[in-house]
Amino acid sequence: MYNLKAADWQPKHFKWQVTDRVATVTLNRPERKNPLTFESYAELRDTFQRLNYADDVRAVVFTGEGGNFCSGGDVHEIIGPLVKMEMPDLMRFTRMTGDLVKHMRTCPQPIIAAVDGVAVGAGMNLALGCDVVTATERARFSEIFVRRGLTMDFGGSWLLPRIVGMQRAKDLALSGRIVDAEEALRIGLVTEVVPADVLEQRVTEISDGFLAGAPVAQMFVKQTLNASFQIGLADALSWEGEAQSVALGTEDAVEGLQAFLDKRDPEWKGR
Repeated sequence: MYNLKAADWQPKHFKWQVTDRVATVTLNRPERKNPLTFESYAELRDTFQRLNYADDVRAVVFTGEGGNFCSGGDVHEIIGPLVKMEMPDLMRFTRMTGDLVKHMRTCPQPIIAAVDGVAVGAGMNLALGCDVVTATERARFSEIFVRRGLTMDFGGSWLLPRIVGMQRAKDLALSGRIVDAEEALRIGLVTEVVPADVLEQRVTEISDGFLAGAPVAQMFVKQTLNASFQIGLADALSWEGEAQSVALGTEDAVEGLQAFLDKRDPEWKGR
């Protein structure tokens, strides 16, 4: 283990809390519906990269302050300056935001998006980059890019069709229309919809469920499922075989078997 303690991190551009092995990321610019800035993008990228080496985090909750999830890139602090930048600077920015998405997908911990209110543009794709999405009845989603003269970014062109299918993805992305919580649940954009006043409780239940799984096994499950649309069956079987061989050699596999025989909850060590 790396002995890197996420509880010691002190980000400047979002709230960060680690409690009972669950880290909570809270975007906290509620007066603007929690838009992203250059600084918050970079700090989130670094945070999810470092989670690969954190011993004290088993699950991550991503949410927003003040009744909204995220309104996308800040129009004043990001979009305005971007339209004036030269191509090399634009490419550096888009690579940085792309790295954030990649680190979210590759970090070993399950990530739960807790979405209340708006999740639009990059905010919608930030939610889709999580492993499961729980939304409130007042949640609203939009791939709003085309209505701002922009194309999809932040992984949306890859994530959206894999979640809702190609035709629905084209419908949502080409129109930029608003999707309410009921439709989001119906088309599989979110995992479930709950009343706003029980969102925190429900997310705690989900994270507790993730804590019941073995960390190394969960890491392999996340990796193999994320890659499943890119590889054939033969490659998937090969990957599964290699991952299972490693998992069978861990202390957690021994503990899982013994706990089953002893009729008790396992005590995972992550190795």
